[in-house]
Amino acid sequence: MKRLIIGMSGASGLIYGIRMLEVLQAEQDVETHLVMTASARLNIALETDHDVDAVRAMADEVHSVKDLAASIASGSFRTDGMVVAPCSMKTLSAIVHSHADNLLVRAADVVLKERRRLVLMPRESPLHAGHCELLLKACQLGAVVAPPMPALYTRPQSVAELVDHSVGRCLDLFDIDPGIVTRWQGPTAR
Repeated sequence: MKRLIIGMSGASGLIYGIRMLEVLQAEQDVETHLVMTASARLNIALETDHDVDAVRAMADEVHSVKDLAASIASGSFRTDGMVVAPCSMKTLSAIVHSHADNLLVRAADVVLKERRRLVLMPRESPLHAGHCELLLKACQLGAVVAPPMPALYTRPQSVAELVDHSVGRCLDLFDIDPGIVTRWQGPTAR
């Protein structure tokens, strides 16, 4: 059984984390642990038609962002890693600087120190030099930076297809394939 932490911070793009939880609900061999910031809860209401309680119900375990004694705050609690979707610049900065004053950042810090996979889905554009330095530092610490970039070679017909592709490619990094990615098969005759 895989155990994956899903962190949601206050950046725009909560649909990526929500869709990840939806997809992982159908994966019997994946246990999900959710931690959301207050800004994430606010943005769910602003950006989506989802209810915060319904999003929480998608996870196997939900942890308060204030609970620094939660299981996911310890390296002895074995996980396969963590995804922060979306990852705000504030959360990115806290992770890079080990400023673990909340559970989302502490869990990310634990994942890094235990040499597990941490995938960050930053949602900011355009980026200034300070953002770029933080992203570089995150990579140097061992995180994988996976901004949700649209893959247009799949010729998506909806925003949902774009979201699925980004979510599916992120889950590929954990060897989880829920079948939502249109895989490149090479050029086809037109």
